[in-house]
Parts: sequence; C-alpha cells; structure tokens
Amino acid sequence: MPFEITNVYKEHFPALRLIGKRYTNDDRGKDGFGKQWKEWMTEDRFRAMRQAVDVTPFDESTLGLMTTGGDMTDFTYWIGLFYPADTKVPEGYDHLDLPESNVGIGWILGNPENGEIYGGPPHDAVCKKLSEAGMGHFRNDLAGEGSNTYCFFERYDSLRFCTPDENGNVTLDYGIYIV
Repeated sequence: MPFEITNVYKEHFPALRLIGKRYTNDDRGKDGFGKQWKEWMTEDRFRAMRQAVDVTPFDESTLGLMTTGGDMTDFTYWIGLFYPADTKVPEGYDHLDLPESNVGIGWILGNPENGEIYGGPPHDAVCKKLSEAGMGHFRNDLAGEGSNTYCFFERYDSLRFCTPDENGNVTLDYGIYIV
C-alpha cells in the first residue's frame, strides 16, 4: 500500500521556541537526516535535553522541522521539541523562535521502513489536501516580515507514530504553518 493522507485539520499554536539542533543540506546523507535521528535516539538526546531545559515542552512529540526559502534555498532541518516562547536555551543547543500561528496538519499513513511517509511526495500530498480543505495559504514570513521563509514539520506523536497497525503502518503528523 502506498502512503495515504487520512486526515487534515487546523491547530492553533502560540508563539513557540524550538530547542534542538540545526542541520543544513551539508549534513544530509543518502537517507536524508536518518543518521542524525539515529544519533538522537541511540544517545537518548531528547531525555538529556528535557533534563537540561527547566520547563515542560509545549508538546512531548519529537519533531523534524524544516525551513526553506520560496525557491528552496536556505534549507534547514531541525531535530528537537517545541517549548514555550521564552524558554531559556541550555548550552549546547540551538533554537528557532516561531510566531503564534495556525498550522495545517495532515496525517500520513504508511510504512516508515520503506521511507514512503517522508520527503517530497507526502509533503506535496498534504499540501494538496490542505488546499482542498481551504487551508492552502501557507505562511512564508516565519523569519520575519518579507523573509519568504516557509516552515513545515514532521511530528512524531507517541501514539500514532509508535503504534503500528496490523500491516506495520504508522501515522506521521505533518504540519505546515498557514495564514
């Protein structure tokens, strides 16, 4: 079964601070950012980061968050967690401040082992479904007025992503900042 978009809806996020690590295309491998995710999981970096930050995350779900210019320049990939906007960033971590915004969420159902739920095709499918649902006005000002910077993320919800169905499929939440 190829991946499928099973749900789209809108969430409202307050201003947030993503705390984690920032990577660029120079860090990308043949498996995307799989090497970095493996390091985070093997070294239990999320636990270490939660201990280093003195407040509870906005959401316990781990994130792979991407920013890019409209012409796909200045691509960044972040691994981390959302925290309240004024959270102090511990030494050794990077941060990205995000404004209060609506976010369009699409649920991507598929097999994580073959990679079908990651990358361009599921991103495009979520964008299409959000547009069909009237949520297709994607914000491009995430780095400030006139910045032409888009933001989208993979949210690894512990229930939907970590509990495979009888066919081994999971649901990946895919979010895009919208107007």
